[in-house]
Amino acid sequence: MTDYLNEYCMHDCTCGQLRAADVDRDVTLTGWVWHNRDHGGLIFVDLRDREGYTQCVIDPDCVTAEEFSVAEHLGREFVIKVAGTVRARGAESVNPQMLTGEIEVLVRSLEVLNTSVTPPFSIEDGIETDETTRMKWRYMDLRRPEMYANLKLRHTVVTAMRAALNERGFLEVETPILANSTPEGARDYIVPSRPNPGKF
Repeated sequence: MTDYLNEYCMHDCTCGQLRAADVDRDVTLTGWVWHNRDHGGLIFVDLRDREGYTQCVIDPDCVTAEEFSVAEHLGREFVIKVAGTVRARGAESVNPQMLTGEIEVLVRSLEVLNTSVTPPFSIEDGIETDETTRMKWRYMDLRRPEMYANLKLRHTVVTAMRAALNERGFLEVETPILANSTPEGARDYIVPSRPNPGKF
């Protein structure tokens, strides 16, 4: 999937795309800070986008002092842009649970695109958060992998249906509607009908 690459794109690959074959490649990634860990001089950041996540390593010898200071204060869900070189992980640090678990990106530049307050729940699968909280913060809930998988499945099914009907000569005609109820807690409003006095 490279159709996103254009003059306006801030990255040249996604966070779920890199593999061992990409070692020594220079890349630019953008995404949300998922986890970050300070290991005594080296900072490890799991950078996430909708396609997956990649471990980025921030070494004080490879970035400016200012950038390293920024890395020390990265919060969860900060949106950042990193440029660096893909390198192989040591045999003892390969993560078989990750599609990108054989590699990491050694960062040479870091830019914070947007900060974030601490999210009300973890952006990951299997959270034990009540539905009311999840609906209140729906836009964050939809970032979780299992919710994204649901959206992607719905998109795939609807796309297949439309393609099948289009191949058979059907036209898609959308009937005007006054309201379309959603499960996110949006309010419905009663609309008076001018041709039918007293009716709504």
